[in-house]
Amino acid sequence: MGRGRLQLKRIENKINRQVTFSKRRTGLLKKAHEISVLCDAEVALVVFSTKGKLFEYSSDSCMERILERYERYSHAERQVLASETESIGSWTLQHAKLKARLEVLQRNHRHFMGEDLDSLSLKDLQNLEQQLDSALKHIRSRKNQLMHESISVLQKKDRALQEQNNLLTKKVKEKEKALALQAQWEQQDHALDSPVIRPLNLPSLDINGGTYQARHNRHDDRENLTQPRAGTLLPPWMLRHLS
Repeated sequence: MGRGRLQLKRIENKINRQVTFSKRRTGLLKKAHEISVLCDAEVALVVFSTKGKLFEYSSDSCMERILERYERYSHAERQVLASETESIGSWTLQHAKLKARLEVLQRNHRHFMGEDLDSLSLKDLQNLEQQLDSALKHIRSRKNQLMHESISVLQKKDRALQEQNNLLTKKVKEKEKALALQAQWEQQDHALDSPVIRPLNLPSLDINGGTYQARHNRHDDRENLTQPRAGTLLPPWMLRHLS
Protein backbone atom coordinates (compact mmCIF):
# COMPACT_ATOMS: atom_id res chain seq x y z
CA MET A 1 0.00 0.00 0.00
CA GLY A 2 1.19 3.56 -0.68
CA ARG A 3 2.20 5.89 2.02
CA GLY A 4 -0.64 8.09 3.19
CA ARG A 5 -0.66 11.90 3.04
CA LEU A 6 1.38 13.46 5.81
CA GLN A 7 -0.51 15.92 7.91
CA LEU A 8 1.36 19.22 8.16
CA LYS A 9 1.73 20.25 11.77
CA ARG A 10 4.47 21.07 14.21
CA ILE A 11 6.58 18.08 15.16
CA GLU A 12 6.45 17.81 18.88
CA ASN A 13 9.57 15.64 19.27
CA LYS A 14 12.57 17.93 19.39
CA ILE A 15 15.02 15.42 17.87
CA ASN A 16 12.66 14.47 15.07
CA ARG A 17 11.98 18.15 14.42
CA GLN A 18 15.71 18.85 14.17
CA VAL A 19 16.26 15.93 11.79
CA THR A 20 13.34 16.96 9.61
CA PHE A 21 14.61 20.54 9.51
CA SER A 22 18.05 19.40 8.36
CA LYS A 23 16.61 17.18 5.62
CA ARG A 24 14.06 19.69 4.36
CA ARG A 25 16.61 22.51 4.44
CA THR A 26 19.00 20.52 2.25
CA GLY A 27 16.19 19.69 -0.18
CA LEU A 28 15.02 23.33 -0.23
CA LEU A 29 18.52 24.60 -1.04
CA LYS A 30 18.80 21.98 -3.74
CA LYS A 31 15.49 23.00 -5.29
CA ALA A 32 16.50 26.70 -5.20
CA HIS A 33 19.74 25.88 -7.02
CA GLU A 34 17.89 23.78 -9.60
CA ILE A 35 15.35 26.52 -10.42
CA SER A 36 18.13 29.14 -10.73
CA VAL A 37 20.07 26.95 -13.16
CA LEU A 38 17.19 25.51 -15.18
CA CYS A 39 15.15 28.73 -15.50
CA ASP A 40 18.00 31.31 -15.35
CA ALA A 41 16.25 33.00 -12.44
CA GLU A 42 17.75 35.04 -9.66
CA VAL A 43 16.97 33.21 -6.42
CA ALA A 44 17.71 34.26 -2.88
CA LEU A 45 16.85 31.94 0.02
CA VAL A 46 17.10 32.87 3.68
CA VAL A 47 16.26 30.40 6.44
CA PHE A 48 16.50 30.87 10.21
CA SER A 49 16.44 27.84 12.46
CA THR A 50 14.63 27.65 15.79
CA LYS A 51 17.81 28.66 17.56
CA GLY A 52 18.28 31.64 15.23
CA LYS A 53 20.98 30.14 13.02
CA LEU A 54 21.09 31.59 9.46
CA PHE A 55 21.12 29.46 6.32
CA GLU A 56 21.09 31.26 2.96
CA TYR A 57 21.49 30.67 -0.75
CA SER A 58 21.75 33.11 -3.67
CA SER A 59 22.06 32.37 -7.34
CA ASP A 60 24.21 35.49 -7.67
CA SER A 61 27.54 35.83 -5.97
CA CYS A 62 26.22 38.78 -3.97
CA MET A 63 23.17 38.37 -1.79
CA GLU A 64 22.98 42.11 -1.09
CA ARG A 65 22.34 42.98 -4.74
CA ILE A 66 19.30 40.70 -4.86
CA LEU A 67 18.03 42.11 -1.58
CA GLU A 68 18.45 45.69 -2.84
CA ARG A 69 16.47 44.78 -5.94
CA TYR A 70 13.80 43.29 -3.74
CA GLU A 71 13.70 46.45 -1.63
CA ARG A 72 13.30 48.65 -4.70
CA TYR A 73 10.51 46.49 -6.06
CA SER A 74 8.69 46.22 -2.76
CA HIS A 75 8.98 50.01 -2.22
CA ALA A 76 7.59 50.76 -5.69
CA GLU A 77 4.81 48.25 -5.12
CA ARG A 78 3.95 49.84 -1.80
CA GLN A 79 3.82 53.27 -3.45
CA VAL A 80 1.53 51.96 -6.18
CA LEU A 81 -0.74 50.37 -3.63
CA ALA A 82 -0.73 53.54 -1.56
CA SER A 83 -1.52 55.72 -4.59
CA GLU A 84 -4.29 53.34 -5.62
CA THR A 85 -5.71 53.40 -2.12
CA GLU A 86 -5.46 57.19 -2.04
CA SER A 87 -6.99 57.46 -5.49
CA ILE A 88 -9.85 55.19 -4.49
CA GLY A 89 -10.40 57.28 -1.37
CA SER A 90 -10.25 60.49 -3.42
CA TRP A 91 -12.72 59.16 -5.97
CA THR A 92 -15.00 58.02 -3.19
CA LEU A 93 -14.91 61.47 -1.61
CA GLN A 94 -15.42 63.15 -4.98
CA HIS A 95 -18.36 60.88 -5.72
CA ALA A 96 -19.95 61.74 -2.40
CA LYS A 97 -19.50 65.48 -3.03
CA LEU A 98 -20.96 65.27 -6.54
CA LYS A 99 -23.87 63.20 -5.31
CA ALA A 100 -24.68 65.72 -2.59
CA ARG A 101 -24.43 68.60 -5.07
CA LEU A 102 -26.70 66.80 -7.50
CA GLU A 103 -29.29 66.33 -4.78
CA VAL A 104 -29.14 70.05 -3.94
CA LEU A 105 -29.56 71.02 -7.59
CA GLN A 106 -32.49 68.66 -8.02
CA ARG A 107 -34.14 70.05 -4.90
CA ASN A 108 -33.64 73.64 -6.09
CA HIS A 109 -35.06 72.74 -9.50
CA ARG A 110 -38.17 71.32 -7.87
CA HIS A 111 -38.50 74.48 -5.79
CA PHE A 112 -38.18 76.69 -8.88
CA MET A 113 -40.91 74.63 -10.52
CA GLY A 114 -43.18 75.22 -7.50
CA GLU A 115 -42.87 71.70 -6.11
CA ASP A 116 -41.97 70.44 -2.61
CA LEU A 117 -42.56 73.84 -1.01
CA ASP A 118 -44.09 72.50 2.21
CA SER A 119 -40.73 72.06 3.89
CA LEU A 120 -39.65 75.67 3.21
CA SER A 121 -39.99 78.40 5.76
CA LEU A 122 -41.23 81.92 5.10
CA LYS A 123 -37.68 83.23 4.75
CA ASP A 124 -36.79 80.46 2.31
CA LEU A 125 -39.86 81.27 0.25
CA GLN A 126 -38.93 84.97 0.21
CA ASN A 127 -35.39 84.10 -0.98
CA LEU A 128 -36.84 81.83 -3.64
CA GLU A 129 -39.14 84.62 -4.80
CA GLN A 130 -36.23 87.06 -5.04
CA GLN A 131 -34.23 84.55 -7.07
CA LEU A 132 -37.13 84.06 -9.46
CA ASP A 133 -37.59 87.84 -9.85
CA SER A 134 -33.89 88.29 -10.58
CA ALA A 135 -33.98 85.46 -13.10
CA LEU A 136 -37.01 86.99 -14.83
CA LYS A 137 -35.24 90.35 -15.08
CA HIS A 138 -32.24 88.74 -16.74
CA ILE A 139 -34.49 86.82 -19.11
CA ARG A 140 -36.44 89.94 -20.12
CA SER A 141 -33.23 91.90 -20.60
CA ARG A 142 -31.80 89.21 -22.84
CA LYS A 143 -35.10 88.98 -24.78
CA ASN A 144 -35.19 92.76 -25.37
CA GLN A 145 -31.58 92.74 -26.51
CA LEU A 146 -32.29 89.98 -29.04
CA MET A 147 -35.40 91.82 -30.27
CA HIS A 148 -33.46 95.08 -30.77
CA GLU A 149 -30.73 93.25 -32.62
CA SER A 150 -33.30 91.55 -34.84
CA ILE A 151 -35.06 94.87 -35.56
CA SER A 152 -31.75 96.52 -36.43
CA VAL A 153 -30.91 93.74 -38.87
CA LEU A 154 -34.35 94.00 -40.50
CA GLN A 155 -34.02 97.79 -40.82
CA LYS A 156 -30.67 97.40 -42.54
CA LYS A 157 -32.18 94.87 -44.94
CA ASP A 158 -35.12 97.25 -45.61
CA ARG A 159 -32.78 100.15 -46.42
CA ALA A 160 -30.75 97.96 -48.72
CA LEU A 161 -33.91 96.79 -50.53
CA GLN A 162 -35.15 100.39 -50.89
CA GLU A 163 -31.84 101.50 -52.38
CA GLN A 164 -31.93 98.57 -54.77
CA ASN A 165 -35.53 99.39 -55.71
CA ASN A 166 -34.68 103.05 -56.35
CA LEU A 167 -31.75 102.04 -58.52
CA LEU A 168 -33.92 99.67 -60.54
CA THR A 169 -36.63 102.34 -60.94
CA LYS A 170 -34.06 104.84 -62.20
CA LYS A 171 -32.75 102.35 -64.72
CA VAL A 172 -36.29 101.60 -65.94
CA LYS A 173 -37.05 105.32 -66.42
CA GLU A 174 -33.80 105.85 -68.32
CA LYS A 175 -34.63 102.86 -70.52
CA GLU A 176 -38.15 104.17 -71.22
CA LYS A 177 -36.79 107.64 -72.05
CA ALA A 178 -34.23 106.17 -74.42
CA LEU A 179 -36.92 104.08 -76.16
CA ALA A 180 -39.24 107.12 -76.54
CA LEU A 181 -36.42 109.23 -78.00
CA GLN A 182 -35.50 106.46 -80.41
CA ALA A 183 -39.13 106.17 -81.55
CA GLN A 184 -39.29 109.93 -82.14
CA TRP A 185 -36.13 109.83 -84.24
CA GLU A 186 -37.49 106.96 -86.31
CA GLN A 187 -40.77 108.87 -86.91
CA GLN A 188 -38.87 111.98 -88.10
CA ASP A 189 -36.72 109.90 -90.44
CA HIS A 190 -39.86 108.30 -91.90
CA ALA A 191 -41.46 111.73 -92.45
CA LEU A 192 -38.39 112.98 -94.37
CA ASP A 193 -38.28 109.88 -96.56
CA SER A 194 -42.04 110.15 -97.54
CA PRO A 195 -42.98 113.83 -98.44
CA VAL A 196 -46.64 114.95 -98.44
CA ILE A 197 -48.12 116.01 -101.83
CA ARG A 198 -51.12 118.28 -101.60
CA PRO A 199 -53.65 118.52 -104.56
CA LEU A 200 -53.53 121.64 -106.76
CA ASN A 201 -56.46 124.03 -107.09
CA LEU A 202 -56.90 124.03 -110.90
CA PRO A 203 -59.32 126.64 -112.39
CA SER A 204 -62.69 125.55 -113.62
CA LEU A 205 -63.61 126.78 -117.14
CA ASP A 206 -66.98 128.42 -117.67
CA ILE A 207 -68.07 128.06 -121.29
CA ASN A 208 -70.85 130.63 -121.11
CA GLY A 209 -68.91 132.99 -118.94
CA GLY A 210 -65.93 135.01 -119.97
CA THR A 211 -62.43 133.65 -120.10
CA TYR A 212 -61.03 136.43 -117.97
CA GLN A 213 -62.13 134.84 -114.77
CA ALA A 214 -60.62 131.53 -115.75
CA ARG A 215 -57.45 133.20 -116.95
CA HIS A 216 -57.29 135.24 -113.79
CA ASN A 217 -57.83 132.18 -111.69
CA ARG A 218 -55.21 130.32 -113.70
CA HIS A 219 -52.78 133.20 -113.13
CA ASP A 220 -53.45 133.09 -109.39
CA ASP A 221 -53.03 129.36 -109.33
CA ARG A 222 -49.74 129.64 -111.23
CA GLU A 223 -48.49 132.11 -108.67
CA ASN A 224 -49.56 129.74 -105.96
CA LEU A 225 -47.79 126.91 -107.72
CA THR A 226 -44.61 128.85 -108.31
CA GLN A 227 -44.62 129.99 -104.69
CA PRO A 228 -45.31 126.90 -102.60
CA ARG A 229 -46.49 127.26 -99.11
CA ALA A 230 -44.16 126.91 -96.22
CA GLY A 231 -43.86 123.36 -95.05
CA THR A 232 -45.09 121.91 -98.42
CA LEU A 233 -42.55 119.74 -100.20
CA LEU A 234 -42.90 119.30 -104.01
CA PRO A 235 -40.89 117.05 -106.24
CA PRO A 236 -38.44 118.79 -108.63
CA TRP A 237 -40.25 117.70 -111.85
CA MET A 238 -43.44 119.41 -110.71
CA LEU A 239 -41.55 122.61 -109.94
CA ARG A 240 -40.05 122.56 -113.48
CA HIS A 241 -43.47 121.96 -115.03
CA LEU A 242 -45.06 124.79 -113.10
CA SER A 243 -42.31 127.25 -113.98
